[in-house]
Formats: sequence, C-alpha cells, structure tokens
Amino acid sequence: MKSIITVLGKDRVGIIADICTILAKNNINILDISQTILQEFFTMIMVVDTSKCEMDFVELSKLLTSHGEDIGLSIRIQREDIFNAMHRI
Repeated sequence: MKSIITVLGKDRVGIIADICTILAKNNINILDISQTILQEFFTMIMVVDTSKCEMDFVELSKLLTSHGEDIGLSIRIQREDIFNAMHRI
C-alpha cells in the first residue's frame, strides 16, 4: 500500500537520515522523495510503500507523529487513496 508522508519544521542537520532510519526499521520502502528548504524551514514529501510494514497503520502514524513532536517536527502519514481524495478538485 502506498502512503504519503509529510515532514515540516525548522531546518537542522540529519532530518532526512532520522526519518529514513525509522522507515527502514519498519520495512517501509521510499518510492519517491522531494524536499526543500524555504528560508529556515524544512519541508519534505515522501511516497512510501508500507506493504511490508508489520506495524498497524494507526500505530505507525502514532509513532511518526510522536517522534516528530520529540524532535520538533510535524510528521504526518496518510494512505494514498485518502490523500488523493482530499486533494481532488
């Protein structure tokens, strides 16, 4: 299953490595990634494959949200179908 992860926050060294480490530990493959710095703010969108993740999606969402709060970032994950439905014109 494909999902969309968004990461927003103050830029610092190691954000991508930090997020990718969590994903790798949970068998989540990154299919596409885009990141940029807007002034001093870090923004990233990732398309990931969660089909091999053994963690329940709700638990994964809680893990990412909680970890983001711990390190001063907003990290959110949505299933691709929900993301597409929310952004349809």
